[in-house]
Amino acid sequence: QVQLVESGGGLVQAGGSLRLSCAASGRTFSNVAMGWFRQAPGKEREFVAAISWSGVYTDYADSVKRRFTISRDNAKNMVYLQMNSLKPEDTAVYYCVAAPRSRYRGEYDYWGQGTQVTVSS
Repeated sequence: QVQLVESGGGLVQAGGSLRLSCAASGRTFSNVAMGWFRQAPGKEREFVAAISWSGVYTDYADSVKRRFTISRDNAKNMVYLQMNSLKPEDTAVYYCVAAPRSRYRGEYDYWGQGTQVTVSS
């Protein structure tokens, strides 16, 4: 059974940092791209970041560029999202994703259950 399990969410003050982790299991993920999406209350789900299978290529939403960093450890089947200089507008449920169907910013085959990130002002 394929599983993506996120952790590391929580409550942080504006300007603070959090590191999200995603543990993948059930199949090999070292040969597929992975990423993160988020959804705030009352808003559409949006792309946050993606990383190629090798880790060489990364893509970020403009809203998080230069503040968030995505990375992966294929030996551990893990992907991470380091979030710095957090803003209240970063408050959302963050989802780990794997295996894009076409574009990195499009649909994915696998989704985690999500982890809540709340940034207070």
